[in-house]
Order: sequence, then structure tokens, then C-alpha cells
Amino acid sequence: MHDVEVRAFYSDHFVLPLPDGHKFPMTKYSRLRERVIADGLVAPHDLREAPTVSWDDLLLVHTPEYVQAVASGSLPAAMQRRIGFPWSPQMVERSRRSVGATIAAAHAACDAGCAANLAGGTHHAFADRGEGYCVFNDVAVASRVLQREGRATRISIIDCDVHQGNGTATIFDDDADVFTFSMHGAHNFPFKKERSDLDVALDDGVGDEEYLDVLEHHLHRVLEVHDPQLVFYLAGADPFAGDRLGRLKLSIGGLQARDELVLSRCAAKGRPVAITMSGGYCPDIDTIVTIHTNTIRLAARRGLQAQSQVR
Repeated sequence: MHDVEVRAFYSDHFVLPLPDGHKFPMTKYSRLRERVIADGLVAPHDLREAPTVSWDDLLLVHTPEYVQAVASGSLPAAMQRRIGFPWSPQMVERSRRSVGATIAAAHAACDAGCAANLAGGTHHAFADRGEGYCVFNDVAVASRVLQREGRATRISIIDCDVHQGNGTATIFDDDADVFTFSMHGAHNFPFKKERSDLDVALDDGVGDEEYLDVLEHHLHRVLEVHDPQLVFYLAGADPFAGDRLGRLKLSIGGLQARDELVLSRCAAKGRPVAITMSGGYCPDIDTIVTIHTNTIRLAARRGLQAQSQVR
């Protein structure tokens, strides 16, 4: 199957050296790319290595002091612990590539309706610091780049990672043109929540039916009332019942229904969508890959629909 219309960007060739026993499942990214290829979900010419974001573009969101500390390796040990990764040149390169992938996906989505970063969704990065395995905030930087270029002024961020997008909420706190929507576990990290434009905090153990009902209810405000020109969708795999950091109880089918709901609503509005994978911490990495692959499969279908409308 190569009759597909979705462009995807990967950065898994740029691997962080992590100590033995580290909790972050870094191999999920290369395995996702391999599965996407094996399943024929992205045509070979549409699967592209992520470009590197420029230092100047990072400064659209992040403070010069923080960017310089990351670049030079002068991040204090406490800040490295908060990020969760030890500093290395590979960490810097990987983080810049992941941001570049989201910028590229946003450009491709504006051109063709839907595109994806096969990583990204680093929503815990603030302007002046990182945390929770997030160094730079890819969606925030991509939003600022698209605004600067005039490609999209009004932007909605639909964050369905199980953890609140606290960094994103703070970065856009005073920007009425960027609507931040976070649907997350109430009792999960980060334990100090920030204020998004719309926060929906779910109790532990929420399953498919309740989750989907709540999401459907709030999408109207995100898409109809705010009326964005571009949507960023953080399609986290961590609301899955087997995720060790999740605390919710969604099934694989429920997560597919979540993706279908978000993408179909965006399609009905004719709004381009740039997708990032966000979190996923199931001990069975193959399950994470399956959840993310299902998202890309739906994105490919969305891209075909968008292209047929253009033609």
C-alpha cells in the first residue's frame, strides 16, 4: 500500500545516551518508524529525516540564558535532573531535531491537511527550563514560527497526553491567538498544574466511554469557538490502561476512537493538523508502537481525504 497522503518526520537516528536502567523508552521511536514503513502507511518519499531547528527559532519561545545553557552544556545538575536526561551533545542535537520535525510537520499539514512528527510533544518545557523528559517545547516553537511566517495566526493545541501540558500553558498564557486545551489525569505529574485555556482533569481509572464523551463535549469550544487556522494534536499513548505512568484505563480501541474523533472534527472544519506522539510508558514497548501506528494510520486516511478535496 503506497496510496497514502501523509508526510512524517523522524529523528530517531539521533539517540540520547542514557544510563542503564533509565525509565525512558527511547527505542519506541525507531520501532515506530520501522512499523510505519512495514505497514506502508507513509510513502518512502514522504518519510523524511527531521531538520534541525535554528537557535534563533528556539529564541522565539525560550530565554537566551536557557538556550545558551543547553547549547554549551552548562545546565546545572539540578536542572538536568528535572529534565530527566543527562546533558550530552547528542541530547542537544536530538532535542533540536525533534523541534525541527514538528515545524516541518506543521508546514506539511498546511500544505496537505495532515502531517506528523514521529516523536515530539515536549509539552513540559517552559521558556526558561525543561522538565519531564522535555528540553525544548516543540509545539510552542512551531506555533511561533508559523505565526511569524503568516501561515497561521490562530492556533489550537489539543493535548491528549495523560500529563498536563504545563509548559505550553505557561508559554501561551497571555496569547489569545493560541488556545491551549489539556485533557489529563488530575492526580498525575505535574503535581503543580498550570492554567491552560481549557483544562479537563480526569480522575484515576477513567475508561473509554467517559473519556470520549468528555473529549467530544469540549472539542466544540476548541475548534468552533476559537476557530483556529492550524491545530497541533498531541496524541499521547499514555492514557492506555497498561501505561505505568498513566493512571487512566483506555483501551487500544479507545485510543483509536480518540484519534478518529479529533481528526474527523478537524477535517469537518477543514483545519490542518500537525500530530506529535507525546508520551507512552507501557512496559511493553510494542504496545506503545501499536498505539502510535494506529494514529499514523488514521492520519494517512485524513491526508487522503484532504488531498481529494483539493483535487
